Amino acid sequence: MTNEEDPSAGSLLLDDQLCFALYAAQRAVTAAYRPLLDALGLTYPQYLVMLVLWERGEVTVKELAAALRLDYGTMSPLLKRLESAGFVRRERSVRDERSVLVALTGRGEELRERAECVPSALLAGTRLTEAEVKRLREDLRRLAETMQA
Repeated sequence: MTNEEDPSAGSLLLDDQLCFALYAAQRAVTAAYRPLLDALGLTYPQYLVMLVLWERGEVTVKELAAALRLDYGTMSPLLKRLESAGFVRRERSVRDERSVLVALTGRGEELRERAECVPSALLAGTRLTEAEVKRLREDLRRLAETMQA
């Protein structure tokens, strides 16, 4: 369907806006995560940092920021709070002093076991089938890539 065939394409109605549908969905999903993450002592952005570290192990702050599509200034306070909680440690790279490495502590590794229930609990709350979740995730990734290009 082209823009000319879709009457909502030029609409200024709130419910016709793609950005609002994405915003409302993001807020609802983040709210659903809140009680699950509160039990772990994490905020949603901190949870995302932990996911990257659980997946990749030690990474540079630059790599972490790129994986999460965040700027360096946003990463610093996030990492400082995670470090204060005892979940991560930061240290200068011996190979490149300009580079800061982030790694899990033992406490951060232990948190992974407690966090393993989070994805399935959240997905159950969506009431979507596996195929619907897969399609939605692929559509959103494609949208993000297109908009960033």
